[in-house]
Amino acid sequence: MTDDVDITVAVHDRRWHEALPNVVPFSERMIRYVLDSQRDRWFRPEWAGIPLEVACVLTDDREVQDLNARFRGKDAPTNVLSFEADPEGPHTPGTPRVLGDIIISLDTLVREAAEQRKSLHDHTAHMMVHGTLHLLGLDHIRDDEAEAMESLEAELLAALGIANPYRPSHA
Repeated sequence: MTDDVDITVAVHDRRWHEALPNVVPFSERMIRYVLDSQRDRWFRPEWAGIPLEVACVLTDDREVQDLNARFRGKDAPTNVLSFEADPEGPHTPGTPRVLGDIIISLDTLVREAAEQRKSLHDHTAHMMVHGTLHLLGLDHIRDDEAEAMESLEAELLAALGIANPYRPSHA
């Protein structure tokens, strides 16, 4: 379904390849899975025939902290940053319409996965789903938004055989 979306995954921290072999195709699959399953939520008929683009950067705490400080005013690393493009923004004919960027920190994901007793694979899948949903306009600022987003994340992950990340682990 999302053959019209170009997904670019850039690995800025080579440790990702050791931590999750095949991380690039895995990331592409996860992003495409969310885009496909949620197409009614984000796709606009006027975009038919226009190439679309999502970028994902797999990096470390240092780069994420820098981006978080510059763009969100929070001088601390975080697990995932999403920068949604303005769907109403200007578009130059002949160029892809950018849906947004997802940036994920290996350092934070490794830490959180250990603390939450989850595999790095499952936690990365969760952050890919989470980050992609942000690109589609979902958020978790208000309690009702958070509940809706968490419920959708759990549903999408369950379809992949991944446990609900919002339920405490009993490992």
